Amino acid sequence: QVQLVESGGGLVQAGGSLRLSCAASGRAFSTYTMGWFRQAPGKEREFVAALLWGGPFTDFADSVKGRFTISRDNAKNMVYLQMNSLKPEDTAVYYCAAGIYGSPEAMKGSAVPYWGQGTQVTVSS
Repeated sequence: QVQLVESGGGLVQAGGSLRLSCAASGRAFSTYTMGWFRQAPGKEREFVAALLWGGPFTDFADSVKGRFTISRDNAKNMVYLQMNSLKPEDTAVYYCAAGIYGSPEAMKGSAVPYWGQGTQVTVSS
């Protein structure tokens, strides 16, 4: 069983930064794709970013390209989402996600099997 636990959310002013963390346990994640999704009030959950655990490949939603980066620490089984130049429209609950895909892009439209509980990010204007 895979467990994902997010942390690092909070309240920040527009233009500020936050780093979200995801602690992963329960498997050897070398074959997994790890990702972040978000859901704003009244909207559907949407893809934000993903990386292939075993390689350098990443993918980002157009709305966050150039502002967000995704990274991992293999030794700690941690995945991070660094969010810079935050905007009020980035306000959402952010979820860590995991599954086995051939590429980070494949995670976007797939039924993701593993989710964290979510962490709230609020960006004030």
